[in-house]
Formats: sequence, C-alpha cells, structure tokens
Amino acid sequence: MKEIALKVENLTKVYRLGQIGTGTISHDLNRWLDKIRGREDRYLKVGESNDRSSKSNTNSYVNVLDNINFEIPKGEVVGIIGKNGAGKSTLLKVISQITSPTSGSIKAKGRIASLLEVGTGMHPEMSGKENVYLNGTILGMTKKEIDIKYDEIMDFAGCAKYADTPVKRYSSGMKVRLGFAVAAFLEPEILIVDEVLAVGDAEFQKKAIGKMQDIAQGGGRTVLFVSHNMASIQNLCSTCIFLDKGRVDSYGKTDVIISKYLNFQISESKLELSERNSERKGNGKFFVEEIFCENPTNKQKQIELYSGQAVDFRFRLVKNKSIDILNAIFAFAIYDSRGNYVALLKSTFDSSCDLKMLSEKKIVACKIPKLPLTKGDFYLNYSLFINNELVDQLDTAFSFQVQQGDFFGNGEIDRNASQGIYIDQEWITLDDTVN
Repeated sequence: MKEIALKVENLTKVYRLGQIGTGTISHDLNRWLDKIRGREDRYLKVGESNDRSSKSNTNSYVNVLDNINFEIPKGEVVGIIGKNGAGKSTLLKVISQITSPTSGSIKAKGRIASLLEVGTGMHPEMSGKENVYLNGTILGMTKKEIDIKYDEIMDFAGCAKYADTPVKRYSSGMKVRLGFAVAAFLEPEILIVDEVLAVGDAEFQKKAIGKMQDIAQGGGRTVLFVSHNMASIQNLCSTCIFLDKGRVDSYGKTDVIISKYLNFQISESKLELSERNSERKGNGKFFVEEIFCENPTNKQKQIELYSGQAVDFRFRLVKNKSIDILNAIFAFAIYDSRGNYVALLKSTFDSSCDLKMLSEKKIVACKIPKLPLTKGDFYLNYSLFINNELVDQLDTAFSFQVQQGDFFGNGEIDRNASQGIYIDQEWITLDDTVN
C-alpha cells in the first residue's frame, strides 16, 4: 500500500458575501465572545453552496469548499479541474496554509511549496538572487543547500543575466519562471502549482511540465496541478480531482475524470444562455441571446452537422444598455470534446463585416461554405468587443455534433476520421530540374 502524502478530511471553507460585520455593535460583540469562548458563531448559517448563478442575500455565507475528503499517495501527480469559481484556488491556498479552513483538517508529510499567483513570495525591491535565498529559507533550506542549487535555479528560469536586478523590473513571465524554479529545485515533498504556468511561453511550459514529471517520478514527490488546459492535465497527471461548486464531484484516473468534466461542460452549454449570465465576462451592454446553426439552403435550424456541408453559425445579439458604437468586433473559436483548440475563425473585423449599425436586436452570421470538421462533438467560445472593450464573452457557449460527410466530394466517407479537421488542398507533379 502506498504511503499517503496528503490527507484532507471534512474540509470546509466559508466566506461571507457583502459586508464583513453583522450590522450592529451588539451582534459583533456577541460574535467576538463566541470566538474567545470557543463556541460556534451564532450568526454563521452554513449550508448554501457556492452556486454563482443563484441569487443570495447580501450578507449570506457560502461554502466555497464544502466537506471535501480525499487522500493523495506519495509520488502522485494529481490534476485539479473544474469551472471558474469551483473552489480550486481556495483549496490550494488552504493546503498551502495561506488561509485557514473553517472546519476540517489537512495532514501533509513534508514541506509544501506553492506557486499560486504571478510573483507570489517575491519581494519587488530585492534582486532575483536575494529572492532565491529568501524563498529557500522560508521553505526550510539552509544556505549551503541553496548554494548547491542556485546555479540550476537561475539557468532553468533563464534569469541568470538579471540575478542582481530588482524583481520589480522583471516581466510577469520572468517572475513566474523564477518562482517556479525556486519551488521546484528546492525539492519540497509536495509541490502545488496553480494556473500561473499559462503566463510563461511555450518553451518554458514544456520545461516546467518536464520538471514536474521528474519531481514526481524521480524524487517520489507529490504534485498538485490546477489548469484549464486539459492537454496539460492529460500529459502530466496520473489521477485527477473534479471540483464542482466547492465539492468533490469525482476523483480517479485522469482519462475518466477529464471525460466526465468535459461532458459536464457540454451539458452546461446546452442551458439557455439567459441561465448562464453569471459565467459571462464583459460589461454587458450587448449580449448574445441565442446561438444556432442554420442550413443556408433550406433556412432550417440544425443540431447535427456533416463534414463538407455549408452551414451558418448564427448569433442573436441584444442591446442591454445605451451605447454609441464606434467599432465592434465579434469572433469565436471551436474546441473538440476533450477541450483541445481546433480552429479560430476570422473575426467580423477581418471579414470586413461592419457592426457599427447594431440595433436593439441583430443576428450576426458566420457563413462556412464547406465545414472542415471531422466526426465528433465540438463546442465554441465567443467574444464581443465594442469600442475596444470586452462586452460579452462566454466559454462552452454552444455545443454541436458533426457526422462524417463526403468532404472531398469523391463519393467516399472516411469512417475512421474523428476529432480533427480536413484541409482542402491540391496535388501536382513537377519536373525535377535540380542537378
């Protein structure tokens, strides 16, 4: 039986919405007396889940983490996935002892190093070298141990040239690289990494993922990794935890959990867009009321599409607030059922589609003469910018299914093609004139 590196039991974290005080001095005094006497807060009403789509009282309490239980064996690389607001970052902060739990316990074996936000733990006025020694000391390393690892840390981070420069002059990417290098090379027993690796460039992300694999496999250390990039979770993590509204929905093998999570996302996208206002980003002056696919030949709505067919993606936009439109850009991207990016279509700006005359209601249509997608389930994310400001944005806003069709027009259908795209191309032969 594997040794347990991290055990979380009945973990609950409660936050209060609105004002912090109870509203009266006498109630605040009663709460203070309850605290010093070791009693339960008489004004704390626990029980409401962290559902951002539902309305609640201004001063209500929500369970950001709600009675979470799990065990992580030593040497495991565990992914933590879930929608925004599911409680992922709060869970990592509680495990890292940045914030304390409302109830429950966490038992960890060994030192914990965490990288949760850009520049976390970095003193801006100190140099990169000084920050390495500062963070190493905080993690419990001796100066001699840090001396041994120092050159490796700076080389990995690519910051050796700026070792004596104050961190406040570092770019966000440099701060992430240095912070990750310190956390990884000082060999903690448990390494916790949030979405911050998304700030680094592709080369560094590849190095970081490789280093996390080495930490777990070579040193028998444990890694907790939060990401919205399912490909990274798939490649790095052996097991996965799916959080939903502050609760552990499921915990198991990565393939199974990712599949469940993406199916959950797709099912959520089938809700009426009006029911998903809490997930939107932007100022809301205009918003997408409806998304549908239409056959341009018979003008009928379509749920099931075919490779190679003509199709219109239609977005019904509605004005919510008064706005003078100087410029407007609408765009969307397509992802497959595993969350992999498939295609970005030209925006209205790139297609010379003028949206300045948007009225109270308007349909914007993206006409695709020959759908290049192979068989599979897909979804799209959209963004609407007006006057260079984000007005409306929603992920997994619309899901659709594509069946295999005769894309190349040769009378044959490739039954094995799935989850990808076709490229319409031409083959020619040329005389070889090279001597």
